[in-house]
Amino acid sequence: MLTKEENELLCRVEGDAPMGQLMRRHWTPVCLIEEVAEPDGAPVKARVFGEDLVVFRDSEGRVGVMDEYCPHRRASLVYGRNEEGGLRCLYHGWKMDVQGNLLEMASEPASSGMCEKVKHKAYPVQEWGGMVWAYMGPKEAVPQFVPPRWAPTADTRVSIAKAILPCNWAQILEGAIDSAHSSSLHSSDIVPARVNSAQALPNQFLRPSTDKAPRLQVERTSWGFRYAAIRRPIQDAATHDYVRSTVFVAPATAIIPPNNLYNLANINVPCDDTSTAFYFIAWGHPTQTPETDTWRKFLRQTVGIDLDVFYRPLRNHDNRFWQDRQAMTAGNFTGIQGFPNQDIAMWTTMGSIADRTNDLLGASDLAIVEFRRRMIDAVKAFQNGEVAIGTGDKAIPKEICAFQAIVPKTTDWRAFQASYVWPDDQEHRELQPSAT
Repeated sequence: MLTKEENELLCRVEGDAPMGQLMRRHWTPVCLIEEVAEPDGAPVKARVFGEDLVVFRDSEGRVGVMDEYCPHRRASLVYGRNEEGGLRCLYHGWKMDVQGNLLEMASEPASSGMCEKVKHKAYPVQEWGGMVWAYMGPKEAVPQFVPPRWAPTADTRVSIAKAILPCNWAQILEGAIDSAHSSSLHSSDIVPARVNSAQALPNQFLRPSTDKAPRLQVERTSWGFRYAAIRRPIQDAATHDYVRSTVFVAPATAIIPPNNLYNLANINVPCDDTSTAFYFIAWGHPTQTPETDTWRKFLRQTVGIDLDVFYRPLRNHDNRFWQDRQAMTAGNFTGIQGFPNQDIAMWTTMGSIADRTNDLLGASDLAIVEFRRRMIDAVKAFQNGEVAIGTGDKAIPKEICAFQAIVPKTTDWRAFQASYVWPDDQEHRELQPSAT
């Protein structure tokens, strides 16, 4: 349970809100690379931390992330002409390059010298892991871009499902790190089975446990925390535990325990206080990780079928998320297809910003409690002049990863030698992204 003031501190990200300012000290996904794949293609609107942005790829293939509104009369540049190395406003023909330099002012005499005096707001950009990233913090202290743990190498396949959800980022993140809910909410899609590890099938996941009430243990770190959800396995329950260890990477990423074929992650980018860009990610070796279209079909997150062209879910509270009550009578637990849609139904029906002053938390909510404490402590420390959580020498080490395994009861999960899922006979190189 939080106070009203603590809930506001945790959730609010717009303008000078401390949490938003903390988040701006991290490189942040703005959109998918596929949205701006073509040079001189249509510009894309994005919204991050309450700020309206335009994203475009210029004639030379460089990506720009800029203030959406023209510096002249504040008309939207999303409707602009993307041509010959810059984005031209339709209203008076002002043209800007990806760095915000004014190239032309068609409505002004060349002798005015005004082009050299005006600079449009543009952010440093990096392309990596299927996403366009921007650094939206202080321009005098831009940190080096470091690949996220869910896209560690250039040869990693990264398949991403995206949805713009009408609720605050924190309640989505809490859902992503909540291991206990999967045994109920997703029980028709994540099915107990007599297997020795979590497994991925074409239409569902298998889990080697029927235990719906895991014991949770947490380890706090400089970059967030990690925790173990410990369950009874179906096999060898007297001598072994089934451990699922989730990693929370501040400010808004969850590295989720993998299956036998590929790894999983979730990152939540606040569009503003009451909407969020939700990205659900499968990543790993190209031979074992589903392709993007396959991943989206599996999740029921395909544009034109499940989402509109702006990535907004067609299932919503008004149409009851297309819930099938007959399917529920026949044995399906939720009657909602696609387990992210089951989550979305829970997150969005909490309201645009969940009221945490009335929560009744139990032992299975230990990770939720730690998330709230960790981020409130982190934002207060940031307000007091400390560096943002998870930045600089406090960033997550490369060796940290989520895992799931059946282990002897004597095993300390904190010392378990885990590595992300990658075939043993396939090599890959640790590469750094190139600057753009």
